Amino acid sequence: MNSGLSRFTTVAMLILLAAVSRVAPHPFNFTPIGAMALFGSAYFNRKSLAFMIPMLAMLLSDAIIGNPSLPSYVSFALITVLGFVLLKKVTPTRIVTASLLASTLFFLVTNFFVWYNGTFYSQNWQGLIACYVAGLAFYQSTFFGNLFFNTIMGDLFYCGILFGSFYFIQRFAFKPSVA
Repeated sequence: MNSGLSRFTTVAMLILLAAVSRVAPHPFNFTPIGAMALFGSAYFNRKSLAFMIPMLAMLLSDAIIGNPSLPSYVSFALITVLGFVLLKKVTPTRIVTASLLASTLFFLVTNFFVWYNGTFYSQNWQGLIACYVAGLAFYQSTFFGNLFFNTIMGDLFYCGILFGSFYFIQRFAFKPSVA
């Protein structure tokens, strides 16, 4: 059965729904950002759409939240590239691997920006390592738990929702046409 929805519409709607979840109450760092980037890179036929649609969704949710962050957007773009490399063929193992790497990439990029733009750490290799070590300590104890763990769990959870929903829609609801 074909409901008339295209692959593009299906993928874009799932990404927009994930972005809306950013404005709902959630534990710190338990967000769909990495999953949106990976999902878009796996299923948009045009690479430009894989960047634009998730970025637009993030911009719209940031307009509501009021907390745009350049390091997050840089991470988001790099995670999309990671998805191009790892998710040429979508399998559960590749999704989990890409999700774990996306969480790590987000940590590395955002903490790099703290080091690069800050004055607390020396601007050399030792300062960068100190920043990452301090970043790990920062992630250790929060009210909601470990922030890095929350990032990992959020990426895995939302990857499961996005990729699983698309699989279900594609397999059981209808066969999307090519975007």
